[in-house]
Amino acid sequence: MDDALLLPTGSLKDELRTVFLFQFLTEEQLDALCGNGRCTTAAAGTVCREGEPAQFFYVLLDGGDVVVSKRSGDNDVELHRTSERGTYFGAISDAVQVYDVSVRVTRPSRLFVVDAGFFTQFTRAVWPVAVHLLESSVTGGLRQRQLLGLQEKQHALATITAGLTHQLNNPAAAAVRAVADLRDSMAEAHRHLGVLARTAPQALSGVLAIQDEISALLATEVTLTPLETADREDALDDWFTDHGIADGWRFASTFVEAGLDAGWLDRIAAATPGSLPSAVCWLRHIIDIEMRTREIAEATARISTLVDGAKPYSQMDRGPYQCIDIHEMLRSTVLMFGDKIAMAGKAVTLIKDLDHTLPELHCYPADLNQVWTNLIDNALYAMNGRGTLTVRTRREGDAMIRVEICDDGPGIPVDIIDRIFNPFFTTKPVGEGPGLGLDLAWRIVVDRHGGHISVQSVPGDTRFIVCLPLEAPAPTAS
Repeated sequence: MDDALLLPTGSLKDELRTVFLFQFLTEEQLDALCGNGRCTTAAAGTVCREGEPAQFFYVLLDGGDVVVSKRSGDNDVELHRTSERGTYFGAISDAVQVYDVSVRVTRPSRLFVVDAGFFTQFTRAVWPVAVHLLESSVTGGLRQRQLLGLQEKQHALATITAGLTHQLNNPAAAAVRAVADLRDSMAEAHRHLGVLARTAPQALSGVLAIQDEISALLATEVTLTPLETADREDALDDWFTDHGIADGWRFASTFVEAGLDAGWLDRIAAATPGSLPSAVCWLRHIIDIEMRTREIAEATARISTLVDGAKPYSQMDRGPYQCIDIHEMLRSTVLMFGDKIAMAGKAVTLIKDLDHTLPELHCYPADLNQVWTNLIDNALYAMNGRGTLTVRTRREGDAMIRVEICDDGPGIPVDIIDRIFNPFFTTKPVGEGPGLGLDLAWRIVVDRHGGHISVQSVPGDTRFIVCLPLEAPAPTAS
């Protein structure tokens, strides 16, 4: 910003008197304002940046458009754009420690600039200015909540969609790989079966009977310790060596995984005298075919489960007001977080402490899923992706259900816990969240459902408690 166009006090006072914010000030008040402010020319670009210390209060005297934006995720959301003379922005009160939005001008503009400390004291003494600022703050806050609330929902949807896409990709990729392997194994199995048909045609019926037995065996799960697995593989390797089959160790792990031992190989050898190498290769590819088929079935079942889980989360093909099991909503929301949460063996462990005797709720499930999403996402963020997430349900009196989302992260500092439900309040760095997730949760739980939401927090135990009536107010007929 260029310190230029410093006008004589008289002309600056005359100009400020024509600005609607200052039009009711007395001569003495205008003198005080001019004595502590200055007229400055700002080049096109950013005047104040979100997250930086709020040092100045600005008033547009003339120039380009004033563009107000706020960071949300990876995007700058434009909240307002105007070229109206007298538009003001910056540190409008002593409650603003850092600029809560970014403001830029589209071309060189003349601004009246006042130090934040002086202007705070000035507004306390000058009622008309305070009224203007209050009205602007209320109107601007509502607009910001509307625009950023939509952005918050879109960001949450993008996060959930990315998680679901990743979950779908894993079984889909596994099915694709299994199909490719299956095609190769079927070709090799047919080739070796052709060799057997030429060299040992009398054994075909017995070989095919063994194939049926192997299929039945593979339908059962074989559980071996690592030591038992190694012993069986060594035994099969020795069997292959004794029967003159080179590189038999390549087959051993496949046979052991399928639950086959030397006794099965003895049966194959007895059924195919003079064609044992082809018979062993045929057997290996038959096992591969069965296993790849099973992998495809498991992958497609996983995909089907994910799709079925996504439906109750998104509430596709359902009305906004429904009677629904609270646990169905929670299960579908947890499912959407995918690999971030696991029952065991992952960075975040999920504990479910659920009361399955709870009755169904008459509620707005799509909105409540947004609440669970925000609370779980905040818990994961607080734990930095490592810890224990607990989801608990209980009865709350005779007419309410209680849901707790708990984490064992560092907790919420005492000096800010009373402000966490305030709109735009956030402890995340600039751009990682507009501070509307808990505000949105509050409005959904309290305003739309007639329930209440609270938080209890000490280091290692933070609990967001949502209490919902068994029957939320139904939508009014339009």
